Amino acid sequence: MFVQKENCVTNFDFAKPATSRAIGAALLAAAMTLCGNAAAAENVSLDDMRAAVEKYKDVNAALADGYIQDPSGHCVHAAAEGMPMEWGAMGIHYLRPDLLKLSPPGGRVNGMGTHTDFMQPAILLYEPRDDGSLELVGAENLVFKEAWHAAGHDGPPMLNGRAWDHMADDPATEGDEAHGFMPHYDQHVWLFRENPSGDLMPFNPNVTCEHHAGMGH
Repeated sequence: MFVQKENCVTNFDFAKPATSRAIGAALLAAAMTLCGNAAAAENVSLDDMRAAVEKYKDVNAALADGYIQDPSGHCVHAAAEGMPMEWGAMGIHYLRPDLLKLSPPGGRVNGMGTHTDFMQPAILLYEPRDDGSLELVGAENLVFKEAWHAAGHDGPPMLNGRAWDHMADDPATEGDEAHGFMPHYDQHVWLFRENPSGDLMPFNPNVTCEHHAGMGH
């Protein structure tokens, strides 16, 4: 279903009760050691990640360091991606084009990026607030599948024992499961907003796009 891994597919129901989700997440991590040969495995303290990106709570600091707001202007939420509304949202993405090595605009977003360093993530996640401000809730890294495998990797990157999510649009559905991007692997980390689904899950039920008014910065 949603969590699809290179060389295997894992069905994981985020709508199940928390206990079942926790068991499922543990089984998923164990299964990945038997399922394909993941590359670029990292174990990183979430506290260290928080310290590394703390300054970006001020979006102007992010802009000064080369992050730009996702040109689509979207605040990504599960329902818009054809997934259950109760999964929540990702928020507004602020991107570092140089780390993602984005290709010139045209069609789906593509690039040559293989950056996996969470001490300097390629993407920051902001939730739009009712007063028009942006609140930093998490960070993300993304590698484009074609470039990643061309670099010699035969499986997805891993963070803290979890394989990154494989994202590709399914043309048979109304939603865009890859939110405008070419097939890629990505990993979200919820650093400043508790996620009942798990700190490394792609969507957060405690994040909302209800106050999004379009391009703000």
